[in-house]
Amino acid sequence: MSKTTRATQTLAKAGIAFSVHTYDYDPNAERIGLQAAEAIGEAPHRVLKTLMVEVDGKPACVVVPSDREVSMKKLAAAFGGKSAAMMKPAAAEKATGYVVGGISPFGQKKQVPTAIEETAMAQALVYMNGGQRGLQVRLSPADARAVLSAIVAPVVADT
Repeated sequence: MSKTTRATQTLAKAGIAFSVHTYDYDPNAERIGLQAAEAIGEAPHRVLKTLMVEVDGKPACVVVPSDREVSMKKLAAAFGGKSAAMMKPAAAEKATGYVVGGISPFGQKKQVPTAIEETAMAQALVYMNGGQRGLQVRLSPADARAVLSAIVAPVVADT
């Protein structure tokens, strides 16, 4: 497995401090983010999943703890939109240049508006997809927000 991807190159070029962590990706896992957290031995709220969505029909990206679900209503509101929906997997792959299970918010073919769940910002370090299945990058959530020009908002569903 290559540890150099468009995601890691984007972070390095931006001067962001990060470390790379590999794990055995399970293509049959019911919830990919939770499987990643378990495989690297981290708490699920520190391993963030990257989801591609459409807000009012336009592509966007949302990054949330792997043990939480996105509230489409809250997400749409965070972007100033009326509605939000998950992007179909084939469309997400085409938009990002990554394969599902390996979609990183960093180094996408075209940078799209990105939101990070506000509770993730309380962590000293978080894990995000590094641009391929079985590859995570660990970094400060503040650095992730900065390099992505992301908004920080409460976008997870109430439990």
